[in-house]
Amino acid sequence: MQLVVARIGRAHGIKGEVTVEVRTDEPELRLGPGAVLATDPAGVGPLTIETGRVHSGRLLLRFEGVKDRTGAEALRNTLLIAEIDPEELPEGEDEYYDHQLMDLDVVTEDGTEVGRITEISHLPSQDLFIVERPDGSEVMIPFVEEIVTEIDLEEQRAVIAPPPGLIDDRAEIDSSRDDDA
Repeated sequence: MQLVVARIGRAHGIKGEVTVEVRTDEPELRLGPGAVLATDPAGVGPLTIETGRVHSGRLLLRFEGVKDRTGAEALRNTLLIAEIDPEELPEGEDEYYDHQLMDLDVVTEDGTEVGRITEISHLPSQDLFIVERPDGSEVMIPFVEEIVTEIDLEEQRAVIAPPPGLIDDRAEIDSSRDDDA
């Protein structure tokens, strides 16, 4: 099974280093020197990590064969993909890999269908579920304990307790404002 562990950012300096947006809780294991990673797009890789270091709170990597800024800049926005054992599960009880959450049905606590998770966006402050609604529109659900109250992998669903306005249709919000006036 493959797992996206990072996305390459901009070049750093002139010797081929790149900044990396880490997408794993185990960067020391997955992004250490000597690690060989598949890539998306596939034609860029595989890439072997030569060195890694933290600079001003950001992980910097250098790959074998990439010796200058031009080569590093050509890797920008490439996803780094590690091969993992399918039996390997996240260590924490409430931790999940993206592939476990993709395509889960999203319902409210009262059973109302919201949609299906089509993407997970990793932001600095929190992760977001991008949920496609039955009508084809999308809604973003913050993946925080207060809102996502249950992940049931057996039933293939995520249960949410959305605050007012999070998933309500714009028309419903506007009509409730008219009623208040």
